Amino acid sequence: MFNKILEKINIKTEENPHKTLEIDTKLKKYFSGKIVNKGLTKQIKTGNNVPVFVLEYILGTTCTDNSNKIETVKSDLSKYFIRLDEAEKIKSRIRETGQYTIIDKLTVRLDEKKDIYLATFASFGISNVEVDSCYVCDFDKLLEGIWCKVRMGYDTESENSPFIIQSLNPLQIPTSDVYQIIESRKYFSKSEWIDVLIRSVGLEPKKLPYPVKWHILERLVPYVENNYNLCELGPRSTGKSYIYKEISSNSVLVSGGQTTVPNLYYNMTTRSPGLIGSWDVIAFDEVAGINFKDKDLTQIMKDYMASGSFSRGKEVITAVASMVMVGNINNSVEDLLQTSNLFAPFPKEINTDTAFFDRIHYYLPGWEIPKFRPYHFTEGYGFMVDYIAEFFREMRKQSFSDYLSQYFWLGDDLNQRDVQAVKKTFSGLMKLLYPDELFTKEDAREVLEYAMVGRRRVKEQLKIIGGDEFKDVNFYYTENGSRKKHIVNVPENRKTNLKIRKFMNIKNNAFVFR
Repeated sequence: MFNKILEKINIKTEENPHKTLEIDTKLKKYFSGKIVNKGLTKQIKTGNNVPVFVLEYILGTTCTDNSNKIETVKSDLSKYFIRLDEAEKIKSRIRETGQYTIIDKLTVRLDEKKDIYLATFASFGISNVEVDSCYVCDFDKLLEGIWCKVRMGYDTESENSPFIIQSLNPLQIPTSDVYQIIESRKYFSKSEWIDVLIRSVGLEPKKLPYPVKWHILERLVPYVENNYNLCELGPRSTGKSYIYKEISSNSVLVSGGQTTVPNLYYNMTTRSPGLIGSWDVIAFDEVAGINFKDKDLTQIMKDYMASGSFSRGKEVITAVASMVMVGNINNSVEDLLQTSNLFAPFPKEINTDTAFFDRIHYYLPGWEIPKFRPYHFTEGYGFMVDYIAEFFREMRKQSFSDYLSQYFWLGDDLNQRDVQAVKKTFSGLMKLLYPDELFTKEDAREVLEYAMVGRRRVKEQLKIIGGDEFKDVNFYYTENGSRKKHIVNVPENRKTNLKIRKFMNIKNNAFVFR
């Protein structure tokens, strides 16, 4: 049994240049125009405040090799990217010279009374700029809001705004056709596909042990699964917040501090939804510093985390945004388990609220992820983050949870919330790994066991906080047609075999126990 665990963990991270070359070749063959050299992203991002998804689109469509036209990209960003404090200067320049090129985020709406499309510029601070319908037909994501390179003109006789659009080029994927990923997945092995996904978020898979790769994939589950609640606590410098700040335009990172019901959920004065209605993923950074003193906020959050809906006045609002809570653990895991529990770093207003934590679908052990060093960031090719973000959003429309019952049944000790949590994690990881729906029984088993570990970690801590109410922590599953139980444990469980625990703690690479 112990040897099987060692094989599963795959501690070594040996470099295989032939495998890297093969992945690059496949990416260039099947995803031409949708990939980018991540080393260039890292090189140019330093010193530029442009969003990563915009930068990678420019690099992917401009720099076809490692260095071609890179100086042109740097020059364009410096010259055309709009800073908030320079907006008035640019307006004046357009008026005096008659035209100027800018890079900004445009959101287009249809004015049905005038039967025209009008654009609002985010950083430029202007609105009601008429947009030719041909652009909207060609680039439908303008209606959602995307970054563009726009040549602006000035016309005082224009009916809506003196600023006019002379030409427009999107700097993000302009349409939502991402089925190329589903169709081309079959050309990659499982290990190759995992490495492609890891590379796409900027990390080098060759430098990460196998279990750590799974933790990185788990960080992506909120992007592909609606109403998914994830908690990750761990040391600093492990990239907890980066995933939710940089790799998608569909997520928002809420920094530690006070947040309010109107800002997060619903403003009854303006009758408009808050962040929950505008984003696919809402991540709370530094959860220990968030102010949860507003009792309404805590209760509404619990309602939403449980059902995906909440009530404000006479309104019942539903949304699909996933909730992620990330933060730091200052003490060692062993100290926390001996003196309190793994939820102790949460604010004191909720760190003993079992009803709140019972709604968390997965507790990701951030202490098992290494502190990132420069060599952990890839120099190879991966998907443009904007392209992969569109794939994530498209996969939110599907559910893969039913595939679990093709092969397995969950044990009787799992209550309804446990079952829902495991199925959601299972569904999300299956979407990431097998979007083409081609997988084996052992593939499904691996995903199921990983899903059960994270939910059992939640239950073990609830048992410490709430006692006998959460005593059913014996997580197991059975195979269809067999009564044999497969028990899934957690590494930090005090009852786990001490020899295995010692090895896991030394190697910092825990995964699954049977």
